[in-house]
Amino acid sequence: MPDIQQRHALTRKLWSRINERGDFPLLSDSLRATISAMKADDYDITALVQIVLSDFTLTQRVIRLANSAMYMAFGGNITTVSRALVVLGIEAVGHLVLGLKLVDHFQQSHLQLQRLDAKLELNRAMLAGCVARKVCEAREVLASEEAVVCTLMRQLGKLLCIFYLENEWTRIREHALEYRRTEDEVAAEVLGVNFEELGEDAAERWGLPAVIRRGMQPFDPSSVPPDQEGVLDHDRWLQAVATFSVQMSRSMTIAGGDVELRERRMRETVQRYARALSVAPGPLYDIMEQLTRERASQRFIQEIDDLHAESSQGGSHNAERTLREGMRDLRSLPSEHNLGPVLAMASEAMLAGMQFSRTIVFVRDPRRHTFEARLGFGRGIEQLLPQLRFNEIFSVDVFHLAITNSVGIFIENACDPKFSVHIPRWFREVVPDCHAFVLLPVRADKDTVALIYGDWNSAELARKIPPEEMAALNELARELGRFFGHARAAAPESH
Repeated sequence: MPDIQQRHALTRKLWSRINERGDFPLLSDSLRATISAMKADDYDITALVQIVLSDFTLTQRVIRLANSAMYMAFGGNITTVSRALVVLGIEAVGHLVLGLKLVDHFQQSHLQLQRLDAKLELNRAMLAGCVARKVCEAREVLASEEAVVCTLMRQLGKLLCIFYLENEWTRIREHALEYRRTEDEVAAEVLGVNFEELGEDAAERWGLPAVIRRGMQPFDPSSVPPDQEGVLDHDRWLQAVATFSVQMSRSMTIAGGDVELRERRMRETVQRYARALSVAPGPLYDIMEQLTRERASQRFIQEIDDLHAESSQGGSHNAERTLREGMRDLRSLPSEHNLGPVLAMASEAMLAGMQFSRTIVFVRDPRRHTFEARLGFGRGIEQLLPQLRFNEIFSVDVFHLAITNSVGIFIENACDPKFSVHIPRWFREVVPDCHAFVLLPVRADKDTVALIYGDWNSAELARKIPPEEMAALNELARELGRFFGHARAAAPESH
């Protein structure tokens, strides 16, 4: 059993990281508004109607659901959200809104991610949601939206770890590969808590409905005796659907493109859960096999296959493309976007594209006249960041040369005595294993406001950076200047 203090410490760290980057808090506000509307008086549906009407997709989904075959007995030919709420009930619509908010957030986050593992897990989560909805349709269960939310939330802990605890996630993957275990199995050893508990903490923090929090709990299909088939209570039913959907999404996307292995895994998953779901194995397998041919799920499966293929190739030849994809994502954001997630996106694009060992972002503090490490990715980065800062007053070293430059500087062999004399002692003492590194100045209004560092920490990893990749790195740094420029204009500081 994980130590409760360790769990609380990790939770505090996670939510501190989330607040710094400002990504999931937007989702938190949206979820809380929906939950608040669901708790309103049964006769006052105004708040929930307004939430639905503010989103065209939501409006269409709610009206379409109210007119579906499962609800035809309650009316039919429904054209307004208010009438749909009366037919469906506040809880059903609220769960539909929660599910779509989660899906929308995951999809938007997916567009901005460069790491293959993050894209992979997001696609699996979305596919699992498709599975849950299909199972409920087959059973003609009216709680399909609850089941989808439980399924998405069931995977939230892992997604939070991948998004915000990058260094811990790296260790989890390394241990899983080394000891031939699943990432879920080694998570508790690395984190002190498992992915499920992380998800539970998030659900409690957001105040999700109790039925969702109960439905997120793991389910053991062997716990259903033969004489209890079809008599699961509502909470256990939701747990069964959510757990089955997550397992099925993995069975559908076995790496390597082995069709026979996928079919065998799908049949095995169906056999384990059919009794709990009260659907005969044959029909349940047919439903899942049909799902793999539907457009939405096909898109997720195809992207997962592509990500598996890209991962097996190593991705080194895609450096420039990955950097330019990161640039494209940055350009799609408004200048007023929060700096935290913008810097994280750029750093992540560099880490993935160049396969750096570490990336570090130094940000200028005009009050102290220093550049301080604010954000970084890579193994052991959390111990390094508090120790990395330097005064902006000019000194004869490569860091000060970089902040006076308009383009990046690349040091191919940092261990060469000809170059090492230009590397400041404060940096060499903190990062002694640096073999090659790049420094990219970020400028706004002709001032250097940040410095991005990326390195390789072994001679085997280090390589030359060709001109086209260096041009892409410089372009990425220039794009970041737009966000800093807006931040300075919004809150003028002494330069």
